[in-house]
Amino acid sequence: MSPITATRRINAPVDIVFHTVADISRFSEAVPHIVNVEFLTEQQSGVGTRFRETRVMHGKEIATELEVTEYVENDRVRIVADSHGTVWDTVFSVSEEGAATVLAMTMTANARTLAAKLTTRMISGMVAKAVEADMDFVKEYCENRQT
Repeated sequence: MSPITATRRINAPVDIVFHTVADISRFSEAVPHIVNVEFLTEQQSGVGTRFRETRVMHGKEIATELEVTEYVENDRVRIVADSHGTVWDTVFSVSEEGAATVLAMTMTANARTLAAKLTTRMISGMVAKAVEADMDFVKEYCENRQT
């Protein structure tokens, strides 16, 4: 699967945008189809944070375990999931653009089995749509925090 990329220009300061995507609790507030987050580590932020995120997709609840593997304050955060034979690697990065922030997200999928390769290929369009929706929700959430 080709990397999925999405970018949004958000009328909010870098720190608000960064913490919205890097703070798992805040991200789950911003994205309404995330219905539950369970932390699997005592820490709830930064490298080493592991959590189980439950989302509603096509009317079904789907839980995925994720881990924060890179965290550079007000710059980027990397979150990785190893699920059903595929490693999903997502990087959110932020940069200032005047009074606004550019949020960029890149997601790659490394399928390790034939079944995972077929499944990943089949769901790539659905994943791309979900990523775009997540980015729209983050933009709206951050911009509404300004008022």
